[in-house]
Amino acid sequence: MFFEGSEKKAEVVVDNTKLSLLNDISNTFWQELVECCNAQILSSIENEHCKAFLLSESSLFVWDDRFLILTCGVTQLVNSIEYFIQNTQPEDILHVTYQRKNEYFSNAQLTSFGDDIKLLSKYLTGKAYRFGEIYSHHNYVFHQDNEFQAEPDDTTYELLAYQISEYASKKLTTKGLSTQEIRDFFCINELLPGFEIDDFVFDPYGYSLNAIKGTDYYTIHVTPQAGSSYVSFESNLDLFTIASKILDILSPSSFDLLGFNDPQFSKKVTTTIKSPYISNSLVSKTLDNGYLVCFASFITPETQYSTPLALDLTGENHAL
Repeated sequence: MFFEGSEKKAEVVVDNTKLSLLNDISNTFWQELVECCNAQILSSIENEHCKAFLLSESSLFVWDDRFLILTCGVTQLVNSIEYFIQNTQPEDILHVTYQRKNEYFSNAQLTSFGDDIKLLSKYLTGKAYRFGEIYSHHNYVFHQDNEFQAEPDDTTYELLAYQISEYASKKLTTKGLSTQEIRDFFCINELLPGFEIDDFVFDPYGYSLNAIKGTDYYTIHVTPQAGSSYVSFESNLDLFTIASKILDILSPSSFDLLGFNDPQFSKKVTTTIKSPYISNSLVSKTLDNGYLVCFASFITPETQYSTPLALDLTGENHAL
């Protein structure tokens, strides 16, 4: 069964002296915002600093001065951002960023990155970049072009793993897996000590996790099926500290790392990522909004090659 695990992502920063997203915005509003991109809120956890909503397609995190939303599948995340812009005073919005990575089957998507930016450009003046090669893994980033400057300690990390090992895929597609069994597989207690966790196992398979502690967050999303497997980790804490463990668990054929505002990113890549992985891309750029964006992509050299694949002409036909 095909499912596009690759996420679209947006972050909106507001002036919290005029608008508190935690105190002035109801959960009903967030439900309506999520429904705009054809997703639903499944559950939520919160503390005094953050609300974390687990979605039918990924996650929504809300802090006092910003919200972060990720959606996968064929969701149209840009519609949710348009909804927020249309229902918020322009002077309350300080900055908008929108990110989209290459999909396994982009022809199955309802819009392209270009389509999404055309819609956002009705409301915002912005700039867009591609990190990575067009023929390989790459990530598109759009940001509003205004006077906003990110704080140097406003950091985010992403680890995106593709084609996980046969063992990991079989384990994660085992019928009847519980959330605790998947937590144990990922060593969640070891990786995320002290975090409040909200997670969900999808039918027939798939897994999502949100974790918060104070202002810190982690989110994990798993599309385990062979042929289009994809697992994403994101946090505002340094994922390099757990990257080796994640790679040992999943043994992906390839993976990407993204960092926002980590000047030591390239050094950490060199010291953390070891054989059998080889670098396929390592680029960085400081955007006009103050974010230093770094992108690295790694592959394992092929020693065996797949035989020609017979395609199902009666199925979803995304591979055609």
